[in-house]
Amino acid sequence: MQEINMQQPQYIEEDEIDLRELFSTIWKNKFTIAIIALLVTSFALLYALKKPNLYTTSTVLILKNNDKPNISGGAAAMAAMAGIDLGGGGGGIDIAGLFKNLLGDYAFHKSIIEKYQINQMLSLENIEKHFVFALNKREIYNFFKLTADIEERKEEEIIFDTYEELKDILSTSTDKESGAITLSAKFEDRFVAKELINIYLKEMSNYIKRLDLKEIDEQVRYYEQELANAKNLDLKTNINDLLSALVKKKVLSQSGEFYMVKQLTKPKVPYIKDKAGPKRALIIIVAFITSIILGIFFIFFKEFIKNSDERDSELSF
Repeated sequence: MQEINMQQPQYIEEDEIDLRELFSTIWKNKFTIAIIALLVTSFALLYALKKPNLYTTSTVLILKNNDKPNISGGAAAMAAMAGIDLGGGGGGIDIAGLFKNLLGDYAFHKSIIEKYQINQMLSLENIEKHFVFALNKREIYNFFKLTADIEERKEEEIIFDTYEELKDILSTSTDKESGAITLSAKFEDRFVAKELINIYLKEMSNYIKRLDLKEIDEQVRYYEQELANAKNLDLKTNINDLLSALVKKKVLSQSGEFYMVKQLTKPKVPYIKDKAGPKRALIIIVAFITSIILGIFFIFFKEFIKNSDERDSELSF
């Protein structure tokens, strides 16, 4: 038992010696670490200053609350059995879900890109005049700007690349409590961001309108045929009520600027100082801390190689 107690201080002493050697190695190579930190942080600073500001613009939408048509019990029962929603628009469609799905659909984007020439709208030549930089200085961006030859690309490739870019720019979210839908655009050109919101809100609204009205028209045609063939008076009355309700739903749902939704807030061009990114200070701080870690790793790796070479030299003798 006594021998164990005598050996413990030796282990502690050895650990302390290793710790001193560790800090001694770091201190001996402090200038190397400082140079690495300076280089990495300088590159991070240039990158942060070269990046233009990002701006976010959005519009908040709420669902229209049109009253259901007043129909008889028989017609209401028929509508329920047929799965027909006689609310003031939408036919039970999840508008927020449709918006989200449409923003990820290539075919939908393709039609808009071709219609509005979105690829030209997002081109560097069109947007760089609106770029805003840190301290409102463009010098670093202009210095590092590359004037590469324009690569010939097929039209389908241009559309697909634009689609991929739009997926990063546009987004939608829903407030669970109020049900409000927010359509947002995050982009370097704050004017183009607002224009994209207006374009996509209009096109998505029109798409859902065509989808829903097509379903209503099909239902109207079907019940008109059934009305012509019906012989029972009560059945004719119920079908008439149902047809009247469908027509009323069609009229009510088309009221307003957008189909089934109202704009609670309109998109605006963000104020020049109201940027959403980049977080330049965070980029520089992370780069500085990372450079210190890389510097320490480098000197220990260098010491490891050096010690390995020395051991190999001793063994060779």
